[in-house]
Parts: sequence; C-alpha cells; structure tokens
Amino acid sequence: MVMTHSQISLTNPLIVAYFRHDLFVRAVGLFVALGMLLLLIGLVTGRLRTFNLSSIGATEPRNRTFLRMSFGAIWLVDGILQFQPSMPLGLGTGVVGAAIPGTPGWLHSLMNSGIVLWNEHPLALAVGTAWIQVGIGIALMVSNGRLGRSVALVSAAWAAMIWLIGNGAGGIFSPTGSILFGWPGATLFYVIAGLWLAGGTEVFKRTFSRSTLRLLSVILTLGALRQCLPSDGFWQGGNANALTAMTQSMTQVAQPHWIASLALHGGNVAGTIGGGANLIIIFWLLISAGGLWFASDRAWNWPVWSTVAFALVFWVVAQDVAFFGGLATDFNSLVPLAALCACAAPRFNELSLKPSRLPKELRSLSGGVVASFATAMIVFSVASMAWATTQPIEKTFYEAANGLASHPVASEVAPPFTLTDQNGKTYTLGEHRDHYVLLTFLDPVCWTDCSLLAAQLKSVRSQLSTHSPIDIVAVAANPLHESLADVQHFVAQHQLRSVPNFFFVTGSNAHLKKVWNSFGISVLSSPKGRMSIHADYFFIIDPSGHLQWIIPDDPLNGGSATQGSAEAEVLSLLHQLGVR
Repeated sequence: MVMTHSQISLTNPLIVAYFRHDLFVRAVGLFVALGMLLLLIGLVTGRLRTFNLSSIGATEPRNRTFLRMSFGAIWLVDGILQFQPSMPLGLGTGVVGAAIPGTPGWLHSLMNSGIVLWNEHPLALAVGTAWIQVGIGIALMVSNGRLGRSVALVSAAWAAMIWLIGNGAGGIFSPTGSILFGWPGATLFYVIAGLWLAGGTEVFKRTFSRSTLRLLSVILTLGALRQCLPSDGFWQGGNANALTAMTQSMTQVAQPHWIASLALHGGNVAGTIGGGANLIIIFWLLISAGGLWFASDRAWNWPVWSTVAFALVFWVVAQDVAFFGGLATDFNSLVPLAALCACAAPRFNELSLKPSRLPKELRSLSGGVVASFATAMIVFSVASMAWATTQPIEKTFYEAANGLASHPVASEVAPPFTLTDQNGKTYTLGEHRDHYVLLTFLDPVCWTDCSLLAAQLKSVRSQLSTHSPIDIVAVAANPLHESLADVQHFVAQHQLRSVPNFFFVTGSNAHLKKVWNSFGISVLSSPKGRMSIHADYFFIIDPSGHLQWIIPDDPLNGGSATQGSAEAEVLSLLHQLGVR
C-alpha cells in the first residue's frame, strides 16, 4: 500500500508548464508556419485579393452578419477559456464526467470512452481544443463567403460532438434537467447557428427567422413543462429550493463579489417565495414561447426581447455567469440561446445591408490575412488531435501524480542483497550476467496498490521480447506477512508464475529491513491491519550494478490513465537503455 494518497492538483506546476509550452510555443510556431503557407498560396492564386468580395458575401443579410459575429465571438471566448491551466487534468473527469449521471447506457459508455481518450492524451487534446475553437471564432467573424460557410459546417460538427460526448446530450435524457441550469445544452445552439451559417444565403433569407423562432418556441415550451415537475425542487421553499441550493453552491467559487451577490440574492428570493417563483418562471417561458411562435408572421419583436431578458437574468441568477471555477468551458446555455433568438428577430428582416466605412479592397486583404491564420489554427488542431490519438499514452497523469523519474549519479551502486525467491531458491541481486533489473517492493497481502503494481510489472514484461536481458524483482514489504507462503500466494493470485525471470524475494525481518533501509523505502505496519504502508517506487539497475533510474509510482493517485502512464515511463526508460 502506498505511503500517502493525495488528489492530483489540477494546476500541478509541472503539467501547467508543459501545457503552456505546447499551447504558446509549439502550437503557435506550427500554425503560424502553416498560416504563412496558406497566405502565400492565397497571394499566388489571387484569392487573397478577392476574399469576401463574392456576390453572395456582398449581399449578406444583416441578421446573418449578426449571427456570424455573435457566435464567432462566443466561439472565441470558449477557446480562450480552454487556455485555463486546469483543463488538461480536469476536463475529462471534472467536466465530461460530471455530465454522465442520468444518461442512458449507450451514451454513458460513449462518454466514458471520451474520458479515457482525453486522459490518455490530455496535453495534445487540450491544446487542440483551445486553438480549434479560437480558429473557428476568428474565421466566422472575418469571412462571409465560401470559407465562412465551410468553417460554419466545421463548427456545427465540432459543437455536435461536444454536445453529445462532452455535455451528455445537454441533459435531455435526465429527468431533472432544467432550462435554468443548462438544459438542453449550450452547444446545441452552436449546432443550430453553424448549420444556418453553412447554408445558402437565399434559404437563410426566406426561412431563418421564422424557423429559428418556432424552434426556440418549442424549446421554451418544453423548458416550462420541465419546470412543472414536482421532483426537481423548484416548488420547495427555503434552502430546499433547487435554485436557492444551486446559487449557494455556485457562489462558493472565487468570483467578483457583485456577481456572487446578485446570484445569492436571486436564489434567496426564490427560496423565500418558493413555488411562486417557479410560477413566474413558467409563465415567463410560456408567454415568450407563445409569442415566438407567431413573431415572424406578425412582425412581433417583444417575444424576442422577452426571451433575451429571461436568458440574461437567469444567466446571472441561475448560472452565475458560468465563467468561474477553473473548469468553465463556455457561457453555458442561456447566452447562446439569447444570441440565436436576437439574431432571428423580425426587425432584422427589414434592415438594409450595413455599408462599411473601409474600402472593399482593404476589407478583403485584411480579412484574408486574418482568415489564413485562423484556418491554420483549425487545420493544425484537427491534425494534431488526430495524430495524438495514434500515439502512445502521454505521461501527463503519471507525472502529475508522481513527479519526474530521477537519474542518480553514475557512480551510485545499487545496495546488494541476497534473499529467497518464491520457489525457495536463493536470489542475489545482479546474479544474472548482462541482465538489467527492474526492482520494486510489494506487500504480499496487499489488494490495492500492490495489485496494480503487479499488473504493471506483467504489462511491462509482456511488451519486451521473450529473451530480453532483464530480471523483474519484487521485495516483500510487510514485516508481519513476509513468509514464503505469503509470497507464493501473491504470485499465484496475480498469475506471475508465467512472467519470465520474475523473482518475488523474501527473508527474515532483519534482512528485509536492511534492504528496505538501503533503498530508502519506509515500511510501516500495525497488528490491527493486514496491509503495510510503504512507498511505491521502481528502480532500474544496469548489469554493472549501478542505479540508472528511480521511478515513483502511486497507482491509486491520478485517475484512469496513471497505470498506463507508469508503464509507458518504465518502458521508455528501458528502451533508452537498449532493453527491448
């Protein structure tokens, strides 16, 4: 059993340093180079001089321009939020994992697969996610032509994946989802906006306003019906009120005092009024929904502004503006709902095209330059994330849990010992000529860390050739359970007999304590507990008896990727030494 277990810090300094380097040095260098290449291609082909000057782009409806700009800005902010240092270690379990409860089995499985994939490649995927969203945001804002429509389609596909896997389909399968707390998912509105922007201008002019407002009418109606459910807690009073409880929870996160005060005040009002507050919410939703259904046909703008007001009020009161806590990934659902609704307002159908104050040539050139680098961000991100998933598991979680492996000075000799192996034969450290040694310490009666360590040893050995010159050695680390029978039981229980050159050695307590001390392994035990408490390390010793690497390993700390990452670290170091 490991000496101590402490939860991984999501802002582990080592991982944050890696993340910032990959984010701002490696990634920027690559996509700037790619952007320069795209810029050169644009100059050679002449496309840069005609960027955004097509007839379709020149006649873009005003509401399409607003939709493009608003969702471009939202994507840009979302990308910047991905720069938060807690994203690599926290997004998988902290964001995706939190959305799993209430999802059906097939979606639960899909989301778990997404978490595993993220935790296997957290740095590469976090960097790619940040820059693809920044690139989408910038490209949408600067391009009203073919490129803009292509990027809009990419944004819809990316948002759909996030909505399904990252948001658990926005909680639509949850019996307790509320429009106040994120239902039906922020990125669902991104998908809708992206699909409209990806389509043709003529179709947009004819159907965008009416279709979008009626779709939002249906969403608000369903949201009102969900608010009526007695099991959700919105009819309760006092601290039992769902809105009161949510605001009290959210405002525990560090944030500006005035924002926390507004959210708390709104939650307290809901708790004081109880069911009356929920009636106000339900009627507000239903009245807005009814108005939106007829708004386009009757040129009503009031339902749009009623919906926007509802969204902004409860974005503050119920969603606490959604930015704080280190794992915020977007505005939450109410801001994109408000943006989509406002852009579909009937009043925009009557507005003429807005003339630009800049000469069209300057607009074209500047837009083309910016779009080249935005496109490079997207291409780089998609390619780098796809490439990362084909590579070995990152050591990110392993290093966050354990720190870096240390390389002793070249003259440090591994302390020698002679003990008895699981077959009752004498084993002396380094007795096999020209063999490396992978050494660790296992408690024969441990069923937590030591079971995982044994699995790691088996996995490492299985990935080396049958005739690889290496001994796998485990030293018994429990002064109360160090007998040969204890060791043999552990070997049988964990199917270690078939591991080539595996030796689980033991001896008298006096001999074992001397070995523990010589390798700096503290072992504590209590007559009241079967398992010992000991530090978990791997030691790699070369054929001359010198220590080459000391590798810390805390298998229970660091999430699902830790075990695989520890194996990857050991294998990587062995490969560096020529052991394959």
